[in-house]
Amino acid sequence: MKQFLGILLGAVVLSAAPNTPSVAEARKFLNEAEARLLELTNQAGRAAWVQSNFITDDTEALSALANERQIGAAVEFAKAATRFDKVALPPDMVRKMKLLKLSLTLAAPSNDKERTEVTRIASGLEGMYGKGKYCPGGASDKTKCLDLQDITRIMANSRDEKELKDVWKGWRTVSPPMKTGYTRLVQLANKGARELGFADTGAMWRSKYDMPPDEFAKELDRLWEQVKPLYMSLHAYVRNKLREKYGDAVVPATGPIPAHLLGNPWAQSWENIYPLLAPKDADPGFDLTEILKARKTDAIGMVKYGEGFFMSLGFAALPATFWDRSLFVKPRDREVVCHASAWDVDNVNDLRIKMCIDITGEDFSTIHHELGHNFYQRAYNTQPFLFRDSANDGFHEAVGDTIALSVTPEYLVKLGFLKTAPDQSKDMGLMLHKALEKVAFLPFGLLIDQWRWKVFSGEITPEQYNQAWWQLRRKYQGIAAPVDRTEADFDAGAKYHVAANVPYMRYFLADILQFQFHRALAKTAGCTEPLHRCSIYNSKEAGAKLNAMLSIGQSKPWPDALEALTGQRQMDASAIVDYFAPLKVWLDEQNKGKPVGW
Repeated sequence: MKQFLGILLGAVVLSAAPNTPSVAEARKFLNEAEARLLELTNQAGRAAWVQSNFITDDTEALSALANERQIGAAVEFAKAATRFDKVALPPDMVRKMKLLKLSLTLAAPSNDKERTEVTRIASGLEGMYGKGKYCPGGASDKTKCLDLQDITRIMANSRDEKELKDVWKGWRTVSPPMKTGYTRLVQLANKGARELGFADTGAMWRSKYDMPPDEFAKELDRLWEQVKPLYMSLHAYVRNKLREKYGDAVVPATGPIPAHLLGNPWAQSWENIYPLLAPKDADPGFDLTEILKARKTDAIGMVKYGEGFFMSLGFAALPATFWDRSLFVKPRDREVVCHASAWDVDNVNDLRIKMCIDITGEDFSTIHHELGHNFYQRAYNTQPFLFRDSANDGFHEAVGDTIALSVTPEYLVKLGFLKTAPDQSKDMGLMLHKALEKVAFLPFGLLIDQWRWKVFSGEITPEQYNQAWWQLRRKYQGIAAPVDRTEADFDAGAKYHVAANVPYMRYFLADILQFQFHRALAKTAGCTEPLHRCSIYNSKEAGAKLNAMLSIGQSKPWPDALEALTGQRQMDASAIVDYFAPLKVWLDEQNKGKPVGW
């Protein structure tokens, strides 16, 4: 009888105070949430790996099911976390509760049918992108069809304006069938975001940066204004050079640059057209692609160089499973998603990359970038699950690129690629090449999510998707479509991150942060060269400072992590301005008397 009363009294007490949970209950809730989410995230990661590497209807369905389970649990835990909003919790638990609510890229609705629908749409869109091909003339001979890797190679190397226009248009035949599914994805994702208390999915994405969403948007404007003059000078120089190559009828003197002429399917970076733009007598004296090929470097060798850089900083070698389980070369027998990506399949040490490697200087840098993700993932793998991520998503993207900035002539000498480093009089060519990669990317990195935020908010309706897309590309990039576009087209969907619903602002932030990181690490390494000549290769001091930041993961607000590496608490684009300062002077000299802007 006493036992029964105890149970009954306990039940009465609990029912009398359902809205006043204790700290102990909150801790138990978080422990259970982290354990369950780790399990489901690993299951979804394995299913996604198989789907990306074996694209079939079945693998898409299995991946969608695993995603549905993971997203469903994340949504339930995010909503349940609101029960503890008024409990006075320790700071680490407060942060975990916040991150739990902001952990989703796609907040599926709580309705089972709608949750299933949105996860299957998301998986299907990525599969459509991965299987996408352009068959010239509707070729019945499928061997003549071009996948994205083929088109990327043509746009990087061809100087035939008609061929470039044809493949540019051709890749954009892949995306119109995505529009209906994407429109529905937006509707369902917004419903899920509103259930979590956000105005829409865009507001949810912007809330992940340790500041109010509107304040974050203003921060982006501030950073863009810091770098805009440099971009304007670069754009004017490139436009004038392309006019010399293709003529006034193709490239206008004062308008935007046609998008198909910039060496990339999306005109997001322009380094592939460097030979058309190179300054006189400023050849750097080497071609990294040719060096790699002459050394008979294979895909594994390319990755080994990237690993070697991190090891020179004091990081341990990658696990044996990395080499056994990664995808380095496009298979001949099946379709895969070739877009380069880094994976942490068990959120501990099952690190992998998935990439169809070409033996090029560009892929050499991309490998450094992807391994940056892997070494970051391992650095924070002892943190609690909710803290196993970068300080903000821009940090993750920036780390590998920071290493790539150290791929200088001096570094290539140390690798035995060059006997001696070229004289610094050759630097203008090197800096221009780097600017075509980094500076040219900045407005593209900014506008992808500017477009999506307006789509999520309803400011851009499905009837305006393409018009608004090209308005933003003109506004920020000074780029225009080479042929007329209509709302029957869905050109945003021709970019992987839109089709796969991957937030893109991280890449803009990474483009800023990598120079801020590089400047700080170069100082730590004791570099006395100009910033663009500094390499931190072999600096254990720089490696220790980098690891100190990486190991924080997401356990603290990003200004704390930034301060650990740079001593600054605010993102600062002045480092990219410093890095390219000599180039800016040179560009302005070349542009004298010629129009700037569009």
